[in-house]
Amino acid sequence: MRFSAEIHRQLGHPVIDIDGHMAEHLPTLAPYLEAEGLSLSHPSLRRMIPPYGGTDRTWHEQSPAERAATRTPRGPWWSAPARQTIDLATALFPALLHQRLDEIGIDFGVVYPSLGLCFLHTPDDRYRRGTCRALNRANAATFAPLADRLTPVAAIPMHTPSEAVAELEFAVQELGFKAVVCAGYVQRPFEALAGADPELARYAFWLDQFGLDSAHDYDPVWAKAQELGVSIAFHSGFIGMTPYRSPSSYVFNHLSMLAEGQQSLAKSLFLGGVTHRFPDMNFVFLEGGVAWAAALYSDIVGHWEKRNLAALRQHLDPSLIDRRLMLEMMTTYATDAPRLNPALTARATEPEDMLDEWAACGIGQARDIKARFADRFYFGCEADDPLTSMAFNTTINPFATELKVMMGSDIAHWDVPDMTEVLEEAWEMVEHGWIDADAFKKFTFTNPARFYTGTNPAFFKGTVVELAVDELLAGE
Repeated sequence: MRFSAEIHRQLGHPVIDIDGHMAEHLPTLAPYLEAEGLSLSHPSLRRMIPPYGGTDRTWHEQSPAERAATRTPRGPWWSAPARQTIDLATALFPALLHQRLDEIGIDFGVVYPSLGLCFLHTPDDRYRRGTCRALNRANAATFAPLADRLTPVAAIPMHTPSEAVAELEFAVQELGFKAVVCAGYVQRPFEALAGADPELARYAFWLDQFGLDSAHDYDPVWAKAQELGVSIAFHSGFIGMTPYRSPSSYVFNHLSMLAEGQQSLAKSLFLGGVTHRFPDMNFVFLEGGVAWAAALYSDIVGHWEKRNLAALRQHLDPSLIDRRLMLEMMTTYATDAPRLNPALTARATEPEDMLDEWAACGIGQARDIKARFADRFYFGCEADDPLTSMAFNTTINPFATELKVMMGSDIAHWDVPDMTEVLEEAWEMVEHGWIDADAFKKFTFTNPARFYTGTNPAFFKGTVVELAVDELLAGE
């Protein structure tokens, strides 16, 4: 086993971490909450993490019988570094992280909140917007002296396009953020249950993921992000959604849930035509890996080939059925079957204007899917995920595509017991022969550089990787 710092010295290129985390230091955050009219004594803030899955009481507040009755999912526990106490301190204090970056083997890091990700999903408008604004103010001040090697993301709530646009403008124009994280969904009540028992309504909701069938037009959000020069990152958990509601096992709830949530979001944006209308906007789906994306990309191509409008009319239009032949076959092979009233077997007619489910995507041929999906979507993968190699399998990925993977360390969370081993774990893919050194460079440097500079060419100006990024872009 080689330490990450030693591996870094041999690479010949910088390492950009696109998904590290901090653990919010509440004494530091408290005055910013108070400035927003909130405090740690606020009923919602005393709990900090809202209950999962519609219940109004946390898992720990319920008896085992109550958890089973409400299917209250067990959330994360013992989720921060402990034995490696220096890593816990590093998660709490960004200046210490900045000091240890060489030891960890990272040149530049984009840092995400932890508790702050929960703020994005709180239904209470005042609490949601106030906590996100306080978090953004606190992080802007905390990270300002560290900008040569670290940048925080601004938390952008997405319950309505107007609140997202307002926070984007404030975070970028007033606070100076150049990276953002958006909520990956909004839980919305069914209109059909309006006026029903509030207890029922808490458990019955649908997920709005901002593209297909959204309750709002989110194009103003993507347009504002593009105007301000920020690429969009999504980083939302999915615990509390069916089937991630085990009352006894956090591991059960955690397995695959990030990937499934990101897959659903990617489908919504793609089929909703977002990447068609915004062909220069970059989106990244974090912590779900890339295996789901490789499968989805291939599946989209297969579905389009069989269910594009021309294929439907050529092969599946019920008017193409040879009814005389069918009657003859029925007479021959179903002689004992009763004859049904034709009215009982009549099929509903599909609305003509809803036959083409790909209309919003602007796809004229299968290859266009690459431009709408693989060229616009990036995928954050953790260092120890061997399936990252699937991104580079051009013999299987449609149109010999390399999917755009980027390394996210996930430092500060339970799956990184030692921060100094992150780069080492990523390099094991090269040692095992799953990817080569060129692919590793794309994973840890080239793709991150292109993701951020694609919307903001000056993203890395004034940082320790500025020269390397400039040389990379000049060679393209």
